[in-house]
Amino acid sequence: MTLTLAHRYAPRGACKVLFTNRGGEVLLSGPAGTGKSRACLEKLNICALKYPGMRALIVRKTQVSMTNTTLVTWREKVIPEALQTGLVKWYGGSQQEAAGYHYDNGSVINVGGMDNPTKIMSSDYDMVYVQEAIELTENDWESITTRLRHGRMPYQQLIADTNPHRREHWLNQRCINGQTQMLHSIHEDNPLYVNDDGTYTQAGLDYIVGKLDKLTGTRKLRLRDGKWVSAEGVVYETYAPNLHLVDKLEIPQEWPRYWTVDFGFTNPFVLQCWAEDPDGRLYLYREIYRTRRLVEDHAKDILGIVRPDGVNWIEPKPTAVICDHDAEDRATLERHLGLRTTAALKSVSDGIQCVQGRLRILGDNRPRLYLVRDAVIHRDQALIDVAKPASTIEEIVGYVWDTKEGKAPKESPVKEDDHGMDAMRYMIAYRDLRKRSGTRGWL
Repeated sequence: MTLTLAHRYAPRGACKVLFTNRGGEVLLSGPAGTGKSRACLEKLNICALKYPGMRALIVRKTQVSMTNTTLVTWREKVIPEALQTGLVKWYGGSQQEAAGYHYDNGSVINVGGMDNPTKIMSSDYDMVYVQEAIELTENDWESITTRLRHGRMPYQQLIADTNPHRREHWLNQRCINGQTQMLHSIHEDNPLYVNDDGTYTQAGLDYIVGKLDKLTGTRKLRLRDGKWVSAEGVVYETYAPNLHLVDKLEIPQEWPRYWTVDFGFTNPFVLQCWAEDPDGRLYLYREIYRTRRLVEDHAKDILGIVRPDGVNWIEPKPTAVICDHDAEDRATLERHLGLRTTAALKSVSDGIQCVQGRLRILGDNRPRLYLVRDAVIHRDQALIDVAKPASTIEEIVGYVWDTKEGKAPKESPVKEDDHGMDAMRYMIAYRDLRKRSGTRGWL
């Protein structure tokens, strides 16, 4: 008896065009919520079924960032029937081979992150899908293209999706130069949010009208309108992800540690853990960025990481815990951490200038400030659901000067989505303004 599986998926617009496109590099670009990832995953699955023995790869910049996004959609929306019947089985990987999904016709779809590329980049592929491609460097992208040579499909292809970013981003420039083809996805492509007649579904009303339409500035242009635009009046103009973002690293025990805190409840509470190398470079290597939790709960979270057995610290205690000036919250934090806190230097202008100085490339061709990818220990889904920043890294590209009428140019930044920016400024001001002044009296 022949087994027949029923799987329904009806792509629209750019998502539909993707299925017949055989270009070597194809980027599906569009606002948040247009069904880009689903379309890419569905094409992978169809190709795996159609071409026995093909090899493909699902990849993101880091493995951990894919676990709760891409692979959930893959398992629950794209291949649930195949998993239930045994047509596709999960393989956990070995020393020789990356983890992935094995089809009974010999096709394989591996999964991995570019932060640990040894296994995934040792194989040849027919197709590679990159999710949130703006996270990659151009070197990552070009390295992937060199692995497209397996030859079991009539064409080899790199497909990717992304929300738009700044106009100058290398990926947008690659499309402008004709190296990569860009397909523009819109909300009407997603039947979850828009009906066939163009009206919104209830989910569309909740997400597009209720959330995306309420965004402002650059974030609205990118996440609602799908435009590749640069932020007007961005504060940290020299910030560049390819320079200032680094993968997780083993931090030597002898490096001093610092914690900075910006209190919040309805707005995010931010606690940043910083390490300083022997040359004075600062690394943001761990972060709490969460809403609607008490200060004592945040204290419990961070102590559970640095003192897992409840007694012994697995990393050096912070030299200083630098905090916003809320006296009650500081007292609560001190009581639950068992550590004293220091009031942050709150001069916004001076602090911004110090951060700008650290972002610049100096004589050794390196900046003095680094942000570690996936430093956040818990992604706040409530922030993600309303398209708000959920980390310091996500704040920095939208941190802009307030240009309202009557405001002096570059006098003060917009006070919105800046909680990580405040905590970062506290850190740099503590190290650089204190050093510059030669006194501890300011703090």
